[in-house]
Amino acid sequence: MDFKTTKTESAIEVRIAGRMDFTDHDRLPDILSQLDGTRNRLILDMSRLDFIDSAGLGMLLIIQDEAEGQNVKLIVRGVAGDVKRSIELARLSEIITFQD
Repeated sequence: MDFKTTKTESAIEVRIAGRMDFTDHDRLPDILSQLDGTRNRLILDMSRLDFIDSAGLGMLLIIQDEAEGQNVKLIVRGVAGDVKRSIELARLSEIITFQD
């Protein structure tokens, strides 16, 4: 998984590319450290994510929990293909806000 962060006045945008799987679990603190308490939205742009496994889905839930604990709204956008199917099967849209 590769990711790049951009910060605006009100949001943190993290663009994730490649694969999000168990081997990326050690990178999760790098994403969570972007939550600095000064912005009220965390946007995960997953439009360039090709694959996500169950560990990756779990990481999304951890990110959601951490964001919610800091009163930050998590928005995931750009999911498509197999990644979208995996998210739909896991029914994460009942917990996390997704945008096209």
